[in-house]
Amino acid sequence: MDIYFCLRQPSRMVDSKRMKTGSHFQWLLFSFILLYLMNQVNSQKKGAPHDLKCTTNNLKVWDCSWKAPSGHGTFYEVCIENRFNSCYRSVKTSAKIPALLPGDHEITINPLHDFRSSISKFILNEENVSLIPDVPEILNLSADFPTSTLHIKWNDKGSVFPHHSNVIWQIKILRTKRMEIVTLITHNTTLNGKDTVHHLSWTSDIPLECVTHYVEMRCYIDDLHFSGHKEWSDWSPMKNISWLPGLRRVFPQDKVILVGSDITVCFIIQEKVLSAHVGKEKYPLIHLDGENVAIKISNISASPSSGTNVLFTADAIVDGTVIFAGYPPDIPQKLNCETHNLKDIICTWNPGRSTGLLGPRNTSYTLFESFSGKTVTFKRTEEATSEDYQLFFPMIPNREIYNFTLNAYNPLGQSESTILVNITERVHLHTPTSFKVKDINSSAIALSWRLPGNLTNTNLLCQIEINTSNSVQELRNVTIKGVENSKYLIAVDKLNPYTNYTFRIRCSTETFWKWSDWTIEKQHLTTEAIPSKGPDTWREWSSDGKNLIIYWKPLPINEANGRILSYNVSCSSDDETQSLSEIPDRQHKAEIQLDKNDYIISVVAKNSVGSSPPSKIASMEIPHDDLKIEQAVGMGDGIVLTWNYDPNMTCDYVIQWCNTSRPGPCLMDWKKVPSNSTEAVIESDQLQPGIRYSFFLYGCKNQGYQLLRTVIGYIEELAPIVAPNFTVEDTSADSILVKWDDIPVEELRGFLRGYLFYFGKGERGISKMRGLESGHSDIKVKNITDISQKTLRIADLQGKTSYHLVLRAYTSGGMGPEKSMYVVTKENSVGLIIAILIPVAVAVIIGVVTSVLCYRKREWIKETFYPDIPNPENCKALQFQKSVCEGNSALKTLEMNPCTPNNVEVLETRSTVPKIEDTEIISPVAERLEENCEAESENHVVVSYCPPIIEEEIPNPGADDAGGTSQVIYIDVQSMYQPQAKPEEEQENDPVGGSGYKPQMHLPITSAVEDLTAEDDLDEAAGYRPQANVSTWNLGSPDSPRSTDSNSEVVSFGSPCSINSRQFLIPPKDEDSPKSSGGGWSFTNFFQNKPND
Repeated sequence: MDIYFCLRQPSRMVDSKRMKTGSHFQWLLFSFILLYLMNQVNSQKKGAPHDLKCTTNNLKVWDCSWKAPSGHGTFYEVCIENRFNSCYRSVKTSAKIPALLPGDHEITINPLHDFRSSISKFILNEENVSLIPDVPEILNLSADFPTSTLHIKWNDKGSVFPHHSNVIWQIKILRTKRMEIVTLITHNTTLNGKDTVHHLSWTSDIPLECVTHYVEMRCYIDDLHFSGHKEWSDWSPMKNISWLPGLRRVFPQDKVILVGSDITVCFIIQEKVLSAHVGKEKYPLIHLDGENVAIKISNISASPSSGTNVLFTADAIVDGTVIFAGYPPDIPQKLNCETHNLKDIICTWNPGRSTGLLGPRNTSYTLFESFSGKTVTFKRTEEATSEDYQLFFPMIPNREIYNFTLNAYNPLGQSESTILVNITERVHLHTPTSFKVKDINSSAIALSWRLPGNLTNTNLLCQIEINTSNSVQELRNVTIKGVENSKYLIAVDKLNPYTNYTFRIRCSTETFWKWSDWTIEKQHLTTEAIPSKGPDTWREWSSDGKNLIIYWKPLPINEANGRILSYNVSCSSDDETQSLSEIPDRQHKAEIQLDKNDYIISVVAKNSVGSSPPSKIASMEIPHDDLKIEQAVGMGDGIVLTWNYDPNMTCDYVIQWCNTSRPGPCLMDWKKVPSNSTEAVIESDQLQPGIRYSFFLYGCKNQGYQLLRTVIGYIEELAPIVAPNFTVEDTSADSILVKWDDIPVEELRGFLRGYLFYFGKGERGISKMRGLESGHSDIKVKNITDISQKTLRIADLQGKTSYHLVLRAYTSGGMGPEKSMYVVTKENSVGLIIAILIPVAVAVIIGVVTSVLCYRKREWIKETFYPDIPNPENCKALQFQKSVCEGNSALKTLEMNPCTPNNVEVLETRSTVPKIEDTEIISPVAERLEENCEAESENHVVVSYCPPIIEEEIPNPGADDAGGTSQVIYIDVQSMYQPQAKPEEEQENDPVGGSGYKPQMHLPITSAVEDLTAEDDLDEAAGYRPQANVSTWNLGSPDSPRSTDSNSEVVSFGSPCSINSRQFLIPPKDEDSPKSSGGGWSFTNFFQNKPND
């Protein structure tokens, strides 16, 4: 702050010299700063005043203080520059100066009589001043113990402030000796330039009797015109409130609180408290000063009618209190003020929600009328209910307008409701009394009653309700003038004779507000009168046409005008009038024997007063052409019949109908319509849906009736109640013939529109036909719309199959029930025959084809499956003489050459030696052999066998193989040879003539031609033994050509086969021996044709 002041003073000097010596400004500035700093250092050393601080408490005077060395008898002079008489002396280091204007001010403090100190200068601004209010003073602190409320009063001392300012007060409330802070209240006020006493009330959550409460406060002035610092004042001296002990120990006593609020109950005692209970619930104890305790009840519920008990238990004392928890009064609802008699005003209202408080705590009501200033009080002592309350307020003479305010009050609060009424427009009369009915005549009566009240100057509007026995209601309004004696009488006319009426009445004023309540009902029967109309009649001839039956309907009550006693029926013609005896009321028909002449029938009804006008009807019936029976369907509540207009109809139309669905006599009814009508709606309680009725339309002309139309119909069609009864007339393998009967009319309940026939495969007890209308592919449906059809043949069925048949009838009203049957079709005989014939025919065809093939291939079959095994005894092919070509070592027993046999040639010579007849197979190779054999004798038989050539060749084994070499060709000999027949003499002389080819045995030789040499030769050459030397067989090459080894002495076929067979005779069992690669037969051979050679 000192630096700030010293900077400000040189700057002003420089500013004043700037106009004179601007060039020396900088030098003078630094010189002055240096001198100033040196002066300040010297002043500090000598103890100059410093640290100037200023505060204010009223914005008028600033209290400034500073620091300075202490000295005896030192005075200070405080001067403010630029102000007249602005110096102040003080013996202390503080001084009070008036508040300065905003801006900077130079303050000089000069210590007097102290040569050690020097003068100090300061710059002071309002922003450096603090506003600290004086400590507030609590004028009064009081307590309202029943409500636990503290009342605080203090003075704001606003007169010391120059202008209005906002003040914030903080009030701190503490309790117990431990100074526990309960709350800190903020309260806002405004200083208005004069002293004002303020009040503040605070309600404690704990009864004030329970513990000592302390209060202190402070303030904060928020002056908008003051720019300095603002601070809180110091706290005021503390004040307290305490309870002086008395007889009561538990507080509060009989407290009424709001439901859902919290309450604290305390017990003031010098002994130790053991427990506390609220009702039957135990609560924890809160310890206060000393042995005093309290409990806190949170969110308390509504109390019963006797309140909620709170009990404290000490060592030797039990004490408590009662708490009443309820609600404040609700706003009175539906407030209404009206009058019943124009003497008293009745105000009614609904109290709304129950308060739950009774007795002296119950809600009290006060009705206040503002124009007159009168008040009426109402207070209920019993428990409030939802019923309306009412208050009576006496009417003020010649006053029509009233302004009522209804106030409701109880210990928890109050509410009100207002209403402004013109009482002449809110008249709600009492219920009429002494209500009576008297007869005037058969169509008029008189009503009388009493109505209390001051109604002399008022017109009344009364409403009469008239009810008949058939529930017909009529309301009539009448206006009458109020009378002084309160008795009233009116007449009611236009009533029906002999009719039972019920009367009642209610009234209101002409300026209608509300009707009074209805009187009790009065029943009254009017007197009888002559019947106003004759009975409705109809006639029809009996079945034999001799008698005429007349029908009539009972007269309705409004036409009979009394109880009908009897009827008179008369018959008149041009010549005479015939009258029958009186017919009692219960009988409504009569039968008269008449001829076919024209008669007029009259029917008259009688009661105790007189007879009705006669009802006349003609007996003549005009012939009609054959009529087609038509069909009609109604609309549910009736049926409409229409016809063309006929100007010849001069009387009327009559529609007669009866129920034809029931067996027995037809219950008849009829209806008459005017002659100019072209349609009629037949409505009757007797017409029922699903019942067939026959309707006959008659037209009247020239006093006769002619039948015009015959219609059968229903007012509403229904579905049939039974299914058609059907049977199966015939069944076959592929069809079923079904026949059904008609449904009776009474069970059909509508016009038959057709039948639906369902059929499908199914067996009894296993499958059921479901979803008939769903269109399943396995269920077929036939819709029969021709209702005259009674049979149906179902074709294209399967034989010996069970079928499920279902038949249903339908009308326009719906589908009837179903009837089902299971039928099994017959077995199909044609199919059985075909099933038998087809396998037989196939077997025959296969047999024929097989026979043909077997016949054509008989040789191949025989050769393949049953080959001929040649008898070796009949074989001579290998019997040769040694003399034949002895010189030729290459001679073989049977030479196999690759040739194709084409014929057989037999050479035959006679010799003395035994002969062997052989067959020679001639081939080109054989011819070459004959040429080469020149040494052949005449009796030499050359045998040459040439097998067919086979392309596949297998090379010969080596020449050094033991036993010689040979080539074997597997051949297929179909026909080897057959020996030619010889003369008998030759056969007889031939010793071996009967020996053929015998490969397994020696040929027998005759002893006459045997010699030892010949026998040896025969042993070598005469008997073909291919199995004698098995080692010489060559099985490896079944197709090899003939052997070329001419030096081999032992020659054989090289094959274990007979000449006529390809099969092995004795197969070798050696595992190393090769197997034949050729089969016995092949499939291609089966179709190969081999000619017989």
